[in-house]
Amino acid sequence: MEIKDTVVLITGTRRIGSTVAVELARRGADVVLGYNRSQEEAEAAATQIRTLGRKALSIQADVSKVAEVQNLVGRVIAEFGRLDVLVNMASIYRSKPFSDTTEQDWDANMNVNLKSSFLCAQAVAPVMKANGGGRIINFADWIAASGRPRYKGFVPYYVSKAGVVGLTESLALELASDQILVNAIAPGPILAPPDLTEEEDREVRKATPLGRWGGEMEIAKAVVSLIETDFITGECIRVDGGRHVH
Repeated sequence: MEIKDTVVLITGTRRIGSTVAVELARRGADVVLGYNRSQEEAEAAATQIRTLGRKALSIQADVSKVAEVQNLVGRVIAEFGRLDVLVNMASIYRSKPFSDTTEQDWDANMNVNLKSSFLCAQAVAPVMKANGGGRIINFADWIAASGRPRYKGFVPYYVSKAGVVGLTESLALELASDQILVNAIAPGPILAPPDLTEEEDREVRKATPLGRWGGEMEIAKAVVSLIETDFITGECIRVDGGRHVH
């Protein structure tokens, strides 16, 4: 699929999502930025996209709720008349000991990390089918994509992201006849958290064969490649600097 003149919906436009949005606009896409709380970042990215000569729209939505997802997709269609690409980036990432993990923690991870991707895909699939096809890109995690947990304290997060891998494979089979290609990206060390200590930073670099953080443009490049491909579907691609082989 050529990116130029496509309409892309990105959920979760904080930090990396904004970079992905702007990069797709550079390549000629019109972009809708769905956000829950990060209004300022979404609107800043939308402004930057407009300076590139492309259309941009920022819309608040809790994508773990079906009514808000339907409203979000409905507004995209009302504004642009079509939707070619969905990038499911909405996610939460929190550590908590298993013994302290609550039902609310479990539900929050499942709702934001997994359920939202299902709801958004279900909402956009008929639109893409009517348009002759499309692309859905989900976001997993390099650990979940590697098939086993490596760190304690992330039970609901890991399970939700493993679910994203399964969802991606299931949707790829379900939607292939409609020429809707479904893939996932599994990021590794891309951006250092703002509260990371120097010692923790050194540990991450040491554990990563390429010896560095990737930077958000590496995710943007992966998104671009999964939009442009016409024959890859059902894949989960790790963008982790070789972390999984360490």
